[in-house]
Amino acid sequence: MKRFIAVFMLVCLFIPFGNALATEGDKQEKQSFQIPNSVLNISKENTYTNPTQDLPYLQPSTLAQELMETTEVKIENPDLIRILNESTINDSKLALGFRASIYLGEWPLSYDSAGTEVNWEYQKVNTNYLDNRGGRTPQKLTYHQEQQKKVNGGLTAKIPNSEAVKKMMMIKAAEHTNLPLSFETVIGQGTRKNNTYNIAPKQVGYLHSFVPAVNEKGKVTYGEVYLTFKGGKRKLEVKNVTQQGVGSWIPVQDHLSFSFMSANQPR
Repeated sequence: MKRFIAVFMLVCLFIPFGNALATEGDKQEKQSFQIPNSVLNISKENTYTNPTQDLPYLQPSTLAQELMETTEVKIENPDLIRILNESTINDSKLALGFRASIYLGEWPLSYDSAGTEVNWEYQKVNTNYLDNRGGRTPQKLTYHQEQQKKVNGGLTAKIPNSEAVKKMMMIKAAEHTNLPLSFETVIGQGTRKNNTYNIAPKQVGYLHSFVPAVNEKGKVTYGEVYLTFKGGKRKLEVKNVTQQGVGSWIPVQDHLSFSFMSANQPR
């Protein structure tokens, strides 16, 4: 009995400890995508108006949902869902003896994320410089975009039907990070921000600005899709299913990461 009580107390001690570890792990995962203080939103100040990137997720229609539930292969491709949404099938024509198989093509069906990371200094787009070596009082350096810069993302390798894959990857990356993402973003010339950095006398200061980007990687599932009719029933059949690893860089829209440094001599 004493041995049982000792084991029971030992288990009780480990249960809250394990829960604490799990909770701490969840916090770390959420905190990893919090925007650092060095990253600022410039959507109001940007002299170039970036178009809002709407996520291409589509709600399946009743018919599309019914067809998607007839196959065990997950279907998330918004382009394929759109085709199913726009389709109509007259039940009166589905006689018991009617059989047909309609080939809808080979599609990227779904994307499964294996990791999402943010590089807050993905691509440098500007450097502001101020020389205060001859000054006697501190000087203030502020951000001013010297030239218009366009930052493009994309897939890290060539794969079939890349545009559809990019849409699915952006949906997953946006869900994981809650950041405004787009495969293309522009920082307009003349964009300014009121953040200031002090440069002491006998110092030169550099203010570098970067466009952040999300690195999304995982696997995309491909398959040949058929719409079949047999015995008065309609369903989707997916054949020759394959998977392929894929990665992408997706810039964060209308955000800049700032890095300031000062030195005795120009660098």
